[in-house]
Amino acid sequence: MELSTAWLEWLVLGTGHELMLFASVGILLIGLDDLFFDALWLGTRPEPRPEPRSDPGDTPPLAGTLAIFVPAWDEARVLPAMIKRTLAAWDGEDFRLYVGCYPNDAATLFAISPLIVRDERLRLVINAAAGPTTKGDNLNRLWAALGEDERAEGMRFAAVVLHDAEDHVHPGELALYRLYLGDHAMVQIPVAPVVRNGSRWIGGHYGDEFAEAHGKELVVRSRLGLPLPSAGVGCALTRSALALLAIERGGDPFRCDSLTEDYEIGMVIGAYGLGARFVETAPLGGDAIVSRGVFPGAVDAAVKQKARWIAGIALAGWDHLGWPGSRRAMARVPAGQGWLARWMLWRDRRAPLAAIILLAAYAGLLVTAIGWAGQALLGWHQFALGDGMRLLLALNAVLLLWRLAMRAHFTTCWYGWREGARAVPRAFVANIIAMLAARRAILLYWRMLRSGQVVWDKTEHLASDMACDTAMIAAVRR
Repeated sequence: MELSTAWLEWLVLGTGHELMLFASVGILLIGLDDLFFDALWLGTRPEPRPEPRSDPGDTPPLAGTLAIFVPAWDEARVLPAMIKRTLAAWDGEDFRLYVGCYPNDAATLFAISPLIVRDERLRLVINAAAGPTTKGDNLNRLWAALGEDERAEGMRFAAVVLHDAEDHVHPGELALYRLYLGDHAMVQIPVAPVVRNGSRWIGGHYGDEFAEAHGKELVVRSRLGLPLPSAGVGCALTRSALALLAIERGGDPFRCDSLTEDYEIGMVIGAYGLGARFVETAPLGGDAIVSRGVFPGAVDAAVKQKARWIAGIALAGWDHLGWPGSRRAMARVPAGQGWLARWMLWRDRRAPLAAIILLAAYAGLLVTAIGWAGQALLGWHQFALGDGMRLLLALNAVLLLWRLAMRAHFTTCWYGWREGARAVPRAFVANIIAMLAARRAILLYWRMLRSGQVVWDKTEHLASDMACDTAMIAAVRR
């Protein structure tokens, strides 16, 4: 070997070894974390019963009018169709749909105004400030309008249901909320992304992640009585719970300076000791009550959306929520449950660390491949793997296979075996998007800290996104 390449050999082989060692240790720790959670899921599974529907309890169903909050900014292409679908699906139900718009969003205002005029169940609320502000600010304006209507009409709403401008609601959704809100302050149903033929790899990975998160993660939290994050759609909260939060926050129940106000409101409800319930109405074998929606099908849009989630939950959410015990209400929680709640928060906030570990792993593989090329072409000598490193790699391989098997299992339960098989290679796509999103989230969080301003960094919904035929809406297996 020539002297001129000796330094390059040392640099490549040394860097590859250190990157792989760091990544292997990190993957092992996160893999064990996931394995323990899987064991908890398996250990808390209830005994199989002939009737899959959960027992809502002995409390009578919640009576009264329900308020549906739909915040909107630049949603002219999708909001009218969503309103029509919702009114048709919930025909005969006692509800009022509040749509929050902005004075400088003329396209959306013109698109929905004919619907508002024709149906008394619709209430248009125009924000005093020009948009976009934040989703939390928009929701607070809807909350204020709800209070104004209650005072003017001498009535009181029973609960508030959260949905987005592109959602496909289920006809039985409101009836289910009434069954469970009598005993719980918040009820969350599964969110099922629609997997489209034209976006099976980018948009499809949302289906994999939500199938596992809402098929296992939220299920375990609900079983253990831990704080339950709201998904922001398919979620209902009692009016009393929102009023309690409004009292604490000076009249506004939702944080205006948060990118994930939905997640935070669920965690705060849990911190107060109020009950929350995640409800699966069937083992995805009947007409399961879920909230469906189309998620981004392009890399840049998916990165933008996930960066908002990471910045809001893992970074800014840490600032806003702290850890269990920082609130007086959590001081009365048993020590064991408090540690479980901390563990769940750690799992919510580990995304930036996981992205760094993934980046090190992929970089290590690339540098190692360069080392193999150097060995073949230049006669370099590879590092000899010790017994400890071999054991570490073997454990990681087993944990990786288990992780992929779990992902494929939940995707198969929701979408069928074909999508379950695609979930395995789609895990690579999800990793790439996660790394890009983590980088963008850190920059977004840094700008938020420097400027002190939070702006609604929303996902754009195109008209083609909502061209979902019956087959697409039935993509979740029944």
